[in-house]
Amino acid sequence: MNVPLLDLKAQYAPLREEMLAAVERVFDSQYFVLGPEVKALEKEVAAYSQTKYAIGCASGSDALLLAMMALGVGRGDEVITTPYTFFATVSAITRLGAKAVFVDIDPRTYNMDVSQIENVITEKTKAIMPVHLYGQCADMDALIEISKHYNIPLVEDAAQAIGAEDNGRRAGSMSAIGCFSFYPSKNLGGAGDGGMMITNDEELAYKLSILRVHGGERRYYHRFVGLNSRLDALQAVVLRVKLPHLDGWSNGRIRNAERYNNLFNEAGLNETVGLPTLHDNVRHIYNQYVIRAEKRDELKEFLAQNGIGTDIYYPVPLHMQECFAFLGYKEGELPESERAAKETLALPIYPELTEEQQHYVVETIGKFYF
Repeated sequence: MNVPLLDLKAQYAPLREEMLAAVERVFDSQYFVLGPEVKALEKEVAAYSQTKYAIGCASGSDALLLAMMALGVGRGDEVITTPYTFFATVSAITRLGAKAVFVDIDPRTYNMDVSQIENVITEKTKAIMPVHLYGQCADMDALIEISKHYNIPLVEDAAQAIGAEDNGRRAGSMSAIGCFSFYPSKNLGGAGDGGMMITNDEELAYKLSILRVHGGERRYYHRFVGLNSRLDALQAVVLRVKLPHLDGWSNGRIRNAERYNNLFNEAGLNETVGLPTLHDNVRHIYNQYVIRAEKRDELKEFLAQNGIGTDIYYPVPLHMQECFAFLGYKEGELPESERAAKETLALPIYPELTEEQQHYVVETIGKFYF
């Protein structure tokens, strides 16, 4: 049996005619950058995410960078975040001349351990950037309390978490700015790169909207030094077709995650394989279903030999990356992140995954260990 890590063709097939008609609409209009389709998507994403404003941009990476720029993060500032995340989280901080300050992760959820944050706050701390890893929100109640107490803004890296919830609050809506990625592999994925920032702050929304167009409200007049980071209309119409289906797809991932949990328990593998842990009162939308596995690399190879796609998110924590050596972290300083990098493995979880395929995945893992 073949079980790919992700099957985007299965998602596309039932939407094909609607998608092609939407793309044709853009070509007929010849309005390819920003414009009415992007504005419509922004309005829809803001409503979906429980915020007043949404501002489209060229990628999730740019969304993080623009968020830092809008908050005035610059040379000499510090931003507290996690080392166990995608590269863009920390590159956004570094590109502005600021310093990433890491706290280790909670080994149960892989999100930042909020109990460590106050230990690293200094007079240089300009922002705190939690990452809602794999589709589960970080401990936002604790983060909001710290933010208010120290008057330090939060920026949510919600690239993997659109539609996730913490006590009924949508990911991205609980901070100064929330950032999404529409990379094709995300729960809401486009036909290429795309990103969006959401906020309830009118002034920040205005600043973000002009920072993405070279910092100018009108052509050739520049208030800020911004970026060329505009969302294409083609991406907007693809995402508008998909957005009404997002909750159904995320619920499919949740269903598949619950089935995996049951299958691992029934197979007696729950003591061998570490299953995902949920906080109370959350909606985990499972952009990834990640297990902890002994002999992880050997298991990955065995699954590949048996037609099962997997991936490692992430094999090298950012404090151990060569390009961030200047930050001065040494191996062993953030042990939970380092341990997760050696043990975690993402299994197929896309909503079209069949029960038969999931049985096969779990049975094959059982064959590896027993």
